[in-house]
Amino acid sequence: MTTSSNSQKRQLGVLNSDVITLSHGSGGKAMRDLIEDVFVRAFDNEKLSHMEDQARIELSELQAKGDRLAFTTDSYVIFPTFFPGGDIGKLAVSGTVNDLAVSGAKPLYMTCSMILEEGFPVADLRKIVQSMKQTADRAGVAIVTGDTKVVEKGSADKVFINTAGIGVIDSRFNVSSSNAQPGDLVIVNGTLGDHGAAVIAARQDLAFETNVLSDCAPLNLLIADMFEACQDIHCLRDATRGGVATILNEFVRDSKVGIKLAEKAISIRPEVRGICEILGLDPLYLANEGKIVSIVPPAYAGKIIDVMRRHEEGASCSIIGEVVESASHMVTMETSFGGERVVDMLVGDQLPRIC
Repeated sequence: MTTSSNSQKRQLGVLNSDVITLSHGSGGKAMRDLIEDVFVRAFDNEKLSHMEDQARIELSELQAKGDRLAFTTDSYVIFPTFFPGGDIGKLAVSGTVNDLAVSGAKPLYMTCSMILEEGFPVADLRKIVQSMKQTADRAGVAIVTGDTKVVEKGSADKVFINTAGIGVIDSRFNVSSSNAQPGDLVIVNGTLGDHGAAVIAARQDLAFETNVLSDCAPLNLLIADMFEACQDIHCLRDATRGGVATILNEFVRDSKVGIKLAEKAISIRPEVRGICEILGLDPLYLANEGKIVSIVPPAYAGKIIDVMRRHEEGASCSIIGEVVESASHMVTMETSFGGERVVDMLVGDQLPRIC
């Protein structure tokens, strides 16, 4: 890794501890050693290396990329911290990047604030931070500032992460949950429910044996190519908590339309379907961390699908439904048996602490 000139001049501290202690949140040398050795050394970039209380970004740099600022924040409390296909660090970066990208923004910068439980293994913290760095590099974003707090053992569950992200929206794009129009087509970029199923399988009280991996991934490069193929994408959202069904219900409510899905067009892995059948869950409501739902004009659907299939994250994309006129603003689905059922908004949580 290439270090910045400021980091080369500054001698970074070294953390000499196997676990997090309360002293690592005290504001003294132990805390500085933690920040410098674990975070600054991993996330090193020109803006972070100044070690100020804030990152300073030139307005001209942002204005050169678009005419609107996109700003988001999120918190991550997933259990378990490490799961098949990812960890809380990869999840935090991917989720923040995707929340920006679905607005049409180019994600640029992120913050990283961590709440650490006393006794948390430093080796695990380093793994999480390296995962964040790798995911941020893949997405082309920089983690430029942050914060660390330590709480007494039992006051938190290992590690919680809060992030904020900023990006810039190209003046050509105007995507909104209220833009869906009758005749538009509904596209998803792959199989549904993978993240939720992977987390269920990883929980100690559920002895599932499955090879399903979380779909956790930053999707900004895929989304950028979609916008190049069609600058008039009407609606776009990442289907996290509440799954695809919840996102679609938000679209019909905000756009005052209906959506009709085709069950046979929706792709769900057999392992995910099996877990859902055992636990009485509906995969349409399971969380995803690498899936987006897009509403696009029918004339551009083929072009968008061609572009999506060039990406690993969009290789199995498909059209799963159509926007229709509806006075009741409902999502319905034609089942594989030829019937029709209502796909309503999720009430409560199918699975807590999923992200």
